[in-house]
Amino acid sequence: MSEGTQTSTAAWSRPGGPWASGTVTAQGVPPLLPPPEAPPEPPGDDGPRRRRRQMMMFGGVAGAILAIGLTIILAVVLGSDGDPFGSQASAPTDVRPPLARMCPAPTVPPSAGPTGKPGPVSPVTGERTTDTEAGISYKKYGAPWVPWDTVWRAGTLEVPYKVGQHFVTEVYSGGTYHASILSAAVPAADNDAVTLNLECVGRQVAADVRAEYYPQPNQLESLRDEMTTLGGRPAWVSEFRLHFKSPGLTATDELSAVAIIDVGKPTAAVLYVSIPGTHKQFDYVVEDVLKSVRPL
Repeated sequence: MSEGTQTSTAAWSRPGGPWASGTVTAQGVPPLLPPPEAPPEPPGDDGPRRRRRQMMMFGGVAGAILAIGLTIILAVVLGSDGDPFGSQASAPTDVRPPLARMCPAPTVPPSAGPTGKPGPVSPVTGERTTDTEAGISYKKYGAPWVPWDTVWRAGTLEVPYKVGQHFVTEVYSGGTYHASILSAAVPAADNDAVTLNLECVGRQVAADVRAEYYPQPNQLESLRDEMTTLGGRPAWVSEFRLHFKSPGLTATDELSAVAIIDVGKPTAAVLYVSIPGTHKQFDYVVEDVLKSVRPL
């Protein structure tokens, strides 16, 4: 400290230090008092004010959350075309195959065509094509016919042709064109059905053939559309010639037949025969192979 402000030695020698009572400085000036203690902290607001402040804070947070939630809901409603919760389509109640749905089994036997038990059939000779899944066999032909070696699912009904014969009649810009004798099994009734609606199934398959297997548009020349028997089994046969044009394709017509045969199962046997107009020498095969059908 600076000169003239030093305290006396006696003042510093007393017990208690320079702030003991009665002590003075050398200049006779009372010593400085200690600074007052800081006022105690006010008690915490744990009363009504704290609760009021907490309520205000909670209200602000809740309001912000509510505003965000309302914004999200509004965005979902405006962007969902009137279906804010994205309702899922209900599960289908009818799980039957397409042909079974389109052609329910008749409540009474058809008035036209054969009824009752299959009649006797004449024995067959020569080579046969056997389709165990379809439940039928039919005549097998020599060259140029060759075995069918793939699965062809054509049309809306996707009839799975796995067995038969064919040969290529021409190659054009669209691929290859074929003459064919193909068979398949199609689910056509409920599992417990004992009678097939052959006419309905036959017409549906024939319509699918015309619409999906051939160039569009085409003209139909119907030759045969009737209930009959094939190999002693009830059957519906549609026979027709289609007329059409397609760029690069030489053939402009084709003789075709679709036979739906009741083989005593919920699945019907399908026999599809097609002979392009460029190979009319094989037209006889249509009637010949239909007559050769036998159930297994």
